Amino acid sequence: MRYAICNETFQNWDWADTCHTVAELGYDGIEIAPFTLAEDARTISAHARKVYSDTARRAGLEVVGLHWLLVSPKGLSVTSDDEAVRAETRDYLAALVDFCADMGGKVMVLGSPAQRRLPPGENQEARRALAADRLHAALLPALERAEKQGIVLCLEPLPGPEADFILTLRESVGLVKQFDHPVLRTIFDVKSASSEGAPLPNLIREFAPYLGHVHANDANRRGPGFGAVDFVPILGTLQEVGYSGYVSVEVFDYTPDPVTIARDSLAYMRRCETAAG
Repeated sequence: MRYAICNETFQNWDWADTCHTVAELGYDGIEIAPFTLAEDARTISAHARKVYSDTARRAGLEVVGLHWLLVSPKGLSVTSDDEAVRAETRDYLAALVDFCADMGGKVMVLGSPAQRRLPPGENQEARRALAADRLHAALLPALERAEKQGIVLCLEPLPGPEADFILTLRESVGLVKQFDHPVLRTIFDVKSASSEGAPLPNLIREFAPYLGHVHANDANRRGPGFGAVDFVPILGTLQEVGYSGYVSVEVFDYTPDPVTIARDSLAYMRRCETAAG
């Protein structure tokens, strides 16, 4: 199994220091939240992108890809009633594909629940259909560019009340099937999947053909091993279904500190992988 960690875990750290620390702790890759490097990734020059990428590579890390895609610039939305906002979001997603490629990444995770809210209205079914149509239109240029760059784009299910659209793996995979694009997948996020009420190994087996990435965290929003979720069956089932991508630590509670989170999460997952056989 290959392990990575999301760079926003190391809040306010220098990029080079983050990369060297992550590599020294034993990780194989690093996953980037673009807003940690610039409010607008389009402002990051070609030279700066090369420096970021080279720094990670020299530290011994692969840049896995991007997540938290639409946190900034402010005001983006794939489902807004404002056509100009949707157009700007569509253009930014396409630009992020180029940024991901320049950094050497191969995966982009579209979570950003605030930027994919259901449009207003009385009819829930109509709101979801409209949101799906708008999402599809916003994704198309990015998907076409991603296919040329060898990048997979993943729709991330997020539970309520955090999100009100694409809440479950089933809903996410339904859209993946509906949009029918060769580089569109979903993601297995342990925290989010824990809210679905089904055994996590069962969810992995059911949706394995559509999994493009895995985020490792506990249901309590902390790192693997910092809560009650048992990762032995999770990692064992990922091995069973032949998952070959990264398992990337993503936390939302940054206590006690980045190094402890990163070190202990990785040590725990490696013990679980060994136990899973």
